[in-house]
Amino acid sequence: MFRPTLIAALTASTILASAAWAQDKPGEGTTVRPVVGLIAEEYFQSRILFHALEDLGYEVAEPLETEIQTAHLAVGTGDADFYPIHWGTLHTAFFEESGGDAVLEKVGPFVEGMLQGYLVDKASYDAGITNLGDLKDPAVAAKFDADGDGKADLAGCVPGWGCERIIEHQLTEFGLRDTVNHNQGAYNAIMADTMARLQTGHPVVYFTWTPYWVSGALVPGQDVEWLDVPYTSLPDGVVADTTFNGKNLGFAVDSMYVLTTDAFLADNPAAAKLFEVARLDVNDISAQNKKMADGEDSSADIDRHVDEWIAAHQAEYDSWLAAARAAAQ
Repeated sequence: MFRPTLIAALTASTILASAAWAQDKPGEGTTVRPVVGLIAEEYFQSRILFHALEDLGYEVAEPLETEIQTAHLAVGTGDADFYPIHWGTLHTAFFEESGGDAVLEKVGPFVEGMLQGYLVDKASYDAGITNLGDLKDPAVAAKFDADGDGKADLAGCVPGWGCERIIEHQLTEFGLRDTVNHNQGAYNAIMADTMARLQTGHPVVYFTWTPYWVSGALVPGQDVEWLDVPYTSLPDGVVADTTFNGKNLGFAVDSMYVLTTDAFLADNPAAAKLFEVARLDVNDISAQNKKMADGEDSSADIDRHVDEWIAAHQAEYDSWLAAARAAAQ
């Protein structure tokens, strides 16, 4: 009588352990394929999600790295399962070009309160240059001339990011083509030149966004100021709230979502719930980006920043996992 009873008990315990494992690791046996952009300062928030997926049992494949527009296409065509850095308004055109609502879903928001816009040095702002439209005056624009052609040199947006479309649209819309050059290329290199000019006492005008390290190095209200724009005008008839703290920044006050597909969400309820409930404060990203700008910019550094963030927000992080596990049952 002892042996069958023992075997039955062992079998029952094995079944219970397997059930508990399945509940704790609902993604076990499934590989997910992320795609990320080429901006290293976006790896932090992406890897927080990757870490959570791994804690749920998923195997996270080595991310495909590509330009932002191509990242959207990769999800839409099935070459990747999700893109964690989709800006809800800024990337509207990329969303539509990649399949739109028929194929894609924006899940979240993961991060809220993200800003974009134009800034000038504080001395210029205090002297009365407070609106992008002021640069229509050739005498005003010439103050920001860095290459001697008489036009303002606007440190702008990299082609393929989405922000360049808005800047190009607004330069035409606000009648600035004759007085403003939109300088595009390697953004960090352009901003290094911009900061060097400011440090030597020259006026500067540039585009940036938050969260990003630039606004930690050039602090709005202290070193620089956000400019108003004459009125809201976005490409393709997009309607959005572009005001922040009483200013019209010209760009939507945006939120970041996880871009994925209907099929992926249906097949992976735990991941779907994780994408829905995960939240990251925009200021936490800016703080991490500042660490990168100060030299902590290796892949190992970023992984350490992820571990430190999770440890500091353990209860919140654990609540994501609990919700995801419950959704999978």
